[in-house]
Amino acid sequence: MAVARKIKTLLTVNILVFVGIILFSVYCRIQDRSQELVQIVRSADRRARSRGPKVGSLADRESILQRLDHLEEVVYNQLNGLAKPMGLVEGPGGLGQGGMAATLRDDSHESETKYEEYGYNAQLSDRISLDRSIPDYRPKKCKQMTYPDDLPQISVVFIFVNEALSVILRSVHSVVNHTPSHLLKEIILVDDNSDNVELKFNLDQYVHKRYPGLVKIVRNNKREGLIRARIQGWKAATSPVVGFFDAHVEFNIGWVEPALTRIKEDRKRIILPAIDNIKYNTFEVQQYANAAHGYNWGLWCMYIIPPQEWLDKGDESAPIRTPAMIGCSFVVDREYFGEIGLLDPGMEVYGGENIELGMRVWQCGGSMEVLPCSRVAHIERTKKPYNNDIDYYAKRNALRAAEVWMDDFKSHVYMAWNIPMA
Repeated sequence: MAVARKIKTLLTVNILVFVGIILFSVYCRIQDRSQELVQIVRSADRRARSRGPKVGSLADRESILQRLDHLEEVVYNQLNGLAKPMGLVEGPGGLGQGGMAATLRDDSHESETKYEEYGYNAQLSDRISLDRSIPDYRPKKCKQMTYPDDLPQISVVFIFVNEALSVILRSVHSVVNHTPSHLLKEIILVDDNSDNVELKFNLDQYVHKRYPGLVKIVRNNKREGLIRARIQGWKAATSPVVGFFDAHVEFNIGWVEPALTRIKEDRKRIILPAIDNIKYNTFEVQQYANAAHGYNWGLWCMYIIPPQEWLDKGDESAPIRTPAMIGCSFVVDREYFGEIGLLDPGMEVYGGENIELGMRVWQCGGSMEVLPCSRVAHIERTKKPYNNDIDYYAKRNALRAAEVWMDDFKSHVYMAWNIPMA
């Protein structure tokens, strides 16, 4: 037994020594290879420096491009894996690419149901890529403009309630794809107490994995309405400038630089990107003519012809002074917006806040302008998700604005709504 133990011990020692020799040999080879790689890198660095700004050989460049293409494909496949389980599409190409009209062969009862629920073709939206491109409708002069390097950062706020998930995510993808990363500090999604289940877990999981650290979600515990939901978005924002948008928009190239430049020049300007249309049934992007935003005696906003002084300039890229705003998109200095009282929190649900803000800004030393060089495409829905009695709230809010700002002219607003003055 003692001899057997000695033999076993001797074998164990021999095995350990053998393994140690192998590991040491591998280590030496790794060290030699590491030194060799370091020398190669240093040699390449010296050659690059001796050449100055010149690029390496064609073969080197092709090799680098091939590796970058492969890396891009790997990253895309990894990220696209987030959208597929939800029945959504990422990446270039496909239906609706370039803002073209799209249709489905399998329009069904489900499609009609979604029309009724969302006010647009949500089933078609689910088949259109979240990254699709849209036409560049900026005036030609805009494309040659340059902007300062030291522009302030922006927080982009999207407000939604019971919106189609694909439409929300396309809004998010669009602003990320068309905003320089050093200018986009954060995206804030304000959920005004949606009932739609997929806007809970699915939305949270997607944005936190797809855009970690960039997207915040604020959820209201009760339905506050569009106006107060925007105020919640402002409270969550941390950058010097805040942009407020409906969650059914797509951004055009170069949209943010002109807006930030105008605010940098004068913090009391409220900037309105020019609006183009996304057709609710085919998702075709249509160009709208440059216009100011006005209103009738019922204080309902509408597009109006730009001021004569703007027309006389003959410059389609010039800012357009406007008395009010449509409301689906505006950009403002965050601190200035707080100083003038934000949107009127006493207004309910929807309508009137955009007119009231225009009256307040112009009468308190600020200004509003539409920027043709900054363009955002917007879905004009066939129904609003907030309440079936939109007219009641629009009337209530209009009368509130008239009482505060219009003095003797408020009688015209009462007449427009066929309401006797007390």
